[in-house]
Amino acid sequence: MNKDILLCGVGGQGTVLASKLIASAFMNCGETVHSAETIGMAQRGGSVTSHVRIGEKAYSPLIPFHSADIILAFEPAEAVRNLPYLKNNGVVIVNSVPVKPVVESLVNTGYDGKEMLEYLQKKCRNTVIVDAEKICREIGSAKVFNVAILGVAVGIAKLGLSEDAVLAEIEKSVKERFREMNYKAFTKGKQIGEDYEIESDAD
Repeated sequence: MNKDILLCGVGGQGTVLASKLIASAFMNCGETVHSAETIGMAQRGGSVTSHVRIGEKAYSPLIPFHSADIILAFEPAEAVRNLPYLKNNGVVIVNSVPVKPVVESLVNTGYDGKEMLEYLQKKCRNTVIVDAEKICREIGSAKVFNVAILGVAVGIAKLGLSEDAVLAEIEKSVKERFREMNYKAFTKGKQIGEDYEIESDAD
């Protein structure tokens, strides 16, 4: 298998943890994996980008432009920022809830993420929009969207991992007291993904 997966968000959203879950799950399935993170000012709400490359053809951990099979975006503006990495007919799974930049507290920019989501839908026909607030409210925790978005990717059958492979990695990597809510988040995300019709690569 050869697959390029890019994850992006801002500091505190669990982007790096999600990428590590994906990478470990693929390695446990016997795949060759390369990964890298660009963190920058993540602790201050800055951009976080993780590259996960699977397969023998990945000679560098960084995904070239126009090569990512799927982008998992935790924030609308970050999805737009990283869209040049997506290949033709790739898939974007994006959180509809924006994280307003620090400058918003100084100058009201009016940023609400809607313009970004409209742009994504215009540029990428396979855009899956997910309401993180709704999922987290139903689960009872604001920290489970990173696992829920993996469930969405499995549900649309584009992640390249089975449900069992991801759940096994959650069981291995997540502390016992948090596992149940993460299982629920993954299942909720998977159900959302299964409701979307994604066009095939052959189209």
